[in-house]
Amino acid sequence: MEAGQPKLKKLAKRGKNPYNCQINNLDDGCLMLIFSFLCPIPDRYNTALVCRRWRFLACHPRLWLRVDRSVNDLSEPGVYPNIETAVAAARPGDTVLIAAGGIHRTSNIQIKKPICLIGAGELPDDTTLICSRGSESALEFLATCKLANLTVRAELGCCLLHRGGRLTIDGCILQCESNPLDHLSHAIVTTASPPDGVPAAALKKNGDCVTVMRTRIEGGAKAVLTSGTLSLQQVRVIYTRTSLFFWFSVEQT
Repeated sequence: MEAGQPKLKKLAKRGKNPYNCQINNLDDGCLMLIFSFLCPIPDRYNTALVCRRWRFLACHPRLWLRVDRSVNDLSEPGVYPNIETAVAAARPGDTVLIAAGGIHRTSNIQIKKPICLIGAGELPDDTTLICSRGSESALEFLATCKLANLTVRAELGCCLLHRGGRLTIDGCILQCESNPLDHLSHAIVTTASPPDGVPAAALKKNGDCVTVMRTRIEGGAKAVLTSGTLSLQQVRVIYTRTSLFFWFSVEQT
């Protein structure tokens, strides 16, 4: 370690960061492997701002798929015009980055593989998914998945329907629009029933459960309709009709 110190000092005197030089000497495959271990938002997203090479590697289809409504064809690898197409093309473990701006229409999209859906905007409001009236839900989860930095709005029914797997909702906004049939709408509905006699801690680690963190829930009859395991951490619930505000940091089983 001491033998390498003079060389590092020389690089520092020339105004160069010796550690940046070393990481940039890695080939593209090694750098992409390193990027794959980063949290997609904000770490991997921020690496794309460093330079052109890092942007190319950080946005490579091997690391995540992208949804961009402006795309008219599938000529660009890893870029899809809607969420349904991207989910169908995704492999287990993939991350789908949903472009900010505009509205993404979603209706009863079933997700049967472990993937992560993330909004590309700075705030959840920048990326909005809307479930039209007549649909049971915007997204239906049957596998372990994560939803982050998104706004999901349901005109009727529920925003998210959880049937199985471990679902994590982090930094999102879930909205049920006000209408005469509010009693039929819920932000989250989970139908996954826990096995008898299984502790809640074991279910959170290996079984079917829903974890909601740093999320705002607006409108609807209830914030969550569940028969399974639910964990709420820093969740704000707003019932617009009665102007009631609730702040949850509890766990329900």
